[in-house]
Amino acid sequence: MPYVENEIIHDADAHIVELPDCLDDYIEPRLKDAYHAARNAEPEYAARMLGREALIREKLSAKHADPEFRAGAAENLMSRKGHESLGGFLAEDRPQALDLLGFATQLMFTSIALRNFNLDTGDDMDLCYGAARAHNRMITDFCSVDRRMLPVAYIPIADMERAPEEARFALELGAKGFMIPQQPPKTHSPSHTGLDPLWAIAQEAGVPILFHINGTDLNPSYRENGKPNVVIVSGDGDSNSLGYMSIPQPVQTTLAALIFDGVMDRFENLKFGAIELGASWVPSWLRLMDNSFEAFARHEERLRNLSARPSEIARRQVRVTPFPTDDVSWIIQNSAEEICMFSSDYPHVEGGRNPLKRFRENLVGSSLSQRAIDGFFRDNYIDMMGKALPEDLRYPKHLVAA
Repeated sequence: MPYVENEIIHDADAHIVELPDCLDDYIEPRLKDAYHAARNAEPEYAARMLGREALIREKLSAKHADPEFRAGAAENLMSRKGHESLGGFLAEDRPQALDLLGFATQLMFTSIALRNFNLDTGDDMDLCYGAARAHNRMITDFCSVDRRMLPVAYIPIADMERAPEEARFALELGAKGFMIPQQPPKTHSPSHTGLDPLWAIAQEAGVPILFHINGTDLNPSYRENGKPNVVIVSGDGDSNSLGYMSIPQPVQTTLAALIFDGVMDRFENLKFGAIELGASWVPSWLRLMDNSFEAFARHEERLRNLSARPSEIARRQVRVTPFPTDDVSWIIQNSAEEICMFSSDYPHVEGGRNPLKRFRENLVGSSLSQRAIDGFFRDNYIDMMGKALPEDLRYPKHLVAA
């Protein structure tokens, strides 16, 4: 029995859970040593995986080859997380996982390369773009086994001339979305006019520009509170309640810059998605942008030139996935029906064992219209994905009861 039955639901956030050597077959040989050095320099990676790549692969491969373990795949679909999950790192198993999940499509993100190994803020742009290209080759290759898996490419924006080149290459590979960093590079804003060729390519192809959580950027001084540091979920020192508070701060500023500086007006058919960054911030963000508009429009020509109030532009072009713990009905009631989308975060532990149940309990019985609920589970995603989502995958008839 599928997790989703007799209903069309699109999943705006799903992941590969790559093995540590996942990019070795895709990185250019001349960059491999430098890439390994950058990857191994990440504290969490070094603590968990450094020097154990072969052992990890051997043990996990053996586990997934065990007939008894495989026999429990359906029963434990939503409880097995990470490398134990069905189709987490074995591409050949992911179609079965999708059949059991019952989602119409899944927007597929990396796990290991969400920060591009922090190369975007370095000085070696050959390595930065080489690592991104290796990732893009890997994820499109993984997703090639099933059209329902929509791969998201990573496009660094640190080099404004290389960014369009990488975007074109990613489209040739089959990418259905472009992920860019939430934080600006060292030298320019994400709204710099020099990035207009990138936005033009994305708009023409009909693929969204996406932001995804990649840890938190909490000032490390907050850890020094005279008490033992509290760490939850991962080895990241910011994975705790205070780190949670900081998660949406960078994307709020970046999206505001893209609105205030006219990027969304110049490319009014281009959609932007904030994925796994929660959504409780959205109502106040919309209000704060409009307040800023009112306060500064008479001083700033860029604001006077906008086609509409910032909140209206956001409703037109920005889509967001709430956390399962968010009060989604309140968020929609206090923002807009067009903005929020369902996501499972499969097979990450943060998605929980039953995100569909949590979201449905929050939405059903609320004062929201059926249109708003349908928008959350499918229509807002379909709007965001645009031409990148094939027509026959938007409302598959076989997923609806006769």
